[in-house]
Amino acid sequence: MTTSLRHAALQNYTTAKHDLANVPFKEKPIKDLFGAHVFSEAVQRERLPKPVFKALQRTIKQGAPLDPDIADAVATAMKDWALEKGATHYTHLFQPMTGLTAEKHDSFISPADGGKAILEFSGKELVRGEPDASSFPSGGLRATFEARGYTAWDPTSPAYIIEGANGATLVIPTAFLSWTGEALDKKTPLLRSMEALSKQALRIVKLFGHNNVKKVFTTVGPEQEYFLIDKAFFYARPDLITTGRTLFGAKPPKGQEMEDQYFGTIPERVLAYMADVEAQLFQLGVPVKTRHNEVAPNQYELAPVFEDSNLGTDHQMLTMEVLRNTAGNYGLVCLLHEKPFAGINGSGKHNNWSMSTDTGENLLEPGDTPHDNTQFLVFCTAVIRAVNKYAKLLRVSVASAANDHRLGANEAPPAIISIFMGEQLQDVLNQVMELGSAKTSKQGGSMELGATVLPKLPKHAGDRNRTSPFAFTGNKFEFRAVGSSFSIAGPNTVLNTIVAESLDYIATSLESAIAAGKDLYKAINEMLPTILKENARVLFLGDGYSAEWHAEAERRGLPNLRTTPDTLGVILEKDATDLFTKYKVYSERELQSRFAILCENYVKTVNIEGQCAAMIAKTMILPAALRYQGQLASSIAALKGVYDKVPATQTELLSNLVTAIDAFQTATAKLEHALHHHAEGSLHDHTLHARDHVLTAMAEVRKFGDTLETMVADDLWPLPTYREMLFFK
Repeated sequence: MTTSLRHAALQNYTTAKHDLANVPFKEKPIKDLFGAHVFSEAVQRERLPKPVFKALQRTIKQGAPLDPDIADAVATAMKDWALEKGATHYTHLFQPMTGLTAEKHDSFISPADGGKAILEFSGKELVRGEPDASSFPSGGLRATFEARGYTAWDPTSPAYIIEGANGATLVIPTAFLSWTGEALDKKTPLLRSMEALSKQALRIVKLFGHNNVKKVFTTVGPEQEYFLIDKAFFYARPDLITTGRTLFGAKPPKGQEMEDQYFGTIPERVLAYMADVEAQLFQLGVPVKTRHNEVAPNQYELAPVFEDSNLGTDHQMLTMEVLRNTAGNYGLVCLLHEKPFAGINGSGKHNNWSMSTDTGENLLEPGDTPHDNTQFLVFCTAVIRAVNKYAKLLRVSVASAANDHRLGANEAPPAIISIFMGEQLQDVLNQVMELGSAKTSKQGGSMELGATVLPKLPKHAGDRNRTSPFAFTGNKFEFRAVGSSFSIAGPNTVLNTIVAESLDYIATSLESAIAAGKDLYKAINEMLPTILKENARVLFLGDGYSAEWHAEAERRGLPNLRTTPDTLGVILEKDATDLFTKYKVYSERELQSRFAILCENYVKTVNIEGQCAAMIAKTMILPAALRYQGQLASSIAALKGVYDKVPATQTELLSNLVTAIDAFQTATAKLEHALHHHAEGSLHDHTLHARDHVLTAMAEVRKFGDTLETMVADDLWPLPTYREMLFFK
């Protein structure tokens, strides 16, 4: 019998050898490795003329308009530095609406007289590129035949070098716009939202007397969860190759029930991979800090220190790229899908968000006595109001076909957006609502551990809540609903904009009160209780997974948009249009384009999965089941030739198998029918058809396919199983 892909994969796994010593930490310490491939502030100071350096830093740190006269000097210095690093090409890296990055490489070489060549890179080439925009998702902003697009240099995100086996490339982060000036990317709206928030936050900061602050920026520290499986198994699974998740797979005898994977010893091959990833990210200036085993088998996490939101977003895209590209060197494949395996935890990307001034002050730092920290209470109240007022926009910012499989499950927050503030801050907020101002703050004290050799530990004033989609965690909010494969640009664009609106509302109220002769703190004490009472419904300290909370949330009137098709219409609602156009983050046409792109992406994702499931069902699972059916029938027929009576258990086994195969074939036919009968009407109608018919049919096919996996002889089963993919390290 021909060896199946699965058995070939098992053979490859058992015989493969991997070189695990690929990281130069012994030769080059981390501190020397960090930022070695980045055109950083230190490199700029060393290589740029002083006036040029100062002008560029004003743009980067204070948001001053870019001086076009400095472009040539920066380009020359950048080119010389890149050539010394072995670069032969440069590229303008941008983030189209695919959710990935895109790049077009150009050589530094230009022909010269006499058959020679010179190396050139001008300020014009640095500042603007001209890629073909026709094949990127535009949601109707551009017709297919309208190809011109522009990349615009983003000086706030430093250029860097990516090394390959046969050379290096200078990478220049850019925005991506159409010929009409509309955003075709994720970076442009993010930068706009950051400016909107800075403008409104500065109004409040200056009311508190901080006139030296020139800019307020948002910070992020996105935690990245991911799975690793042996690449031999990956290439034997057409569903993983095509969709990023397993469309079939029976529950293994052991999943994550024992919770022995979580924070356990990192397997040797995985640890070598992690070290390699970190070494590359260190060189690229990505401040990765934490690595550990996650809850599910073969699931892991990497987390950085917080950075400016724009830079943190660029670094997060780099992180995903390095994670994927490095895995093959260790015989692994990195899976970033939100739910690659059914029945165990999926992967998220916890987006730790805060606001800071250019003078180094975290505006969401409560201090030891938050009841006395009026400035903190103002900014915190603005966030609470924003999340309550625009909860549906936050939900749509994390909507996708993949994330729908994860939200609301054991490891992820529900689709209901609520805020966990912790016992200390909730008590302070309750005092403000009830008394008009807070007088005390609960203190954590210390923890006695019961053994004299162990030190007393300082205890936080409140616990953490991992069931909350939006939880305060010390000096930041953790938006836990973001999917693991997401660009964080979209969620942070929404978060920045809705908070900007709340800061605008509060600043306008306070400025009016002060103009009328009222004391700032008296005005705050009169304003905050009202705002908090109006928005308190979004505050919740309990278990977000519980049925009781879902019922309570419904009583409170909180939206519960369970699936992506439920959320997408929010983008076109008047509140959303008014918000984003007022702060110039999205135009109305840009919002309409995002709606169209997200609808199309959902439908295409579900249809690709459905087609892949039908193909696997017909060409892999069904043939294996029929072979086993034939073997059983032959065995029973042979037995009848020897014995007068065949044991009922054996005929029952065959009968059950025949019934399961018939149900499987019937379900597969229904799936194919759903795939070939598309919905009439609008884009949104197509998403409803994909959800209600294609996904439903896929679930039925999977149910019977997974039943067959538990019945068919192991030597005939064609697909690597969960017990193999999840537990072979």
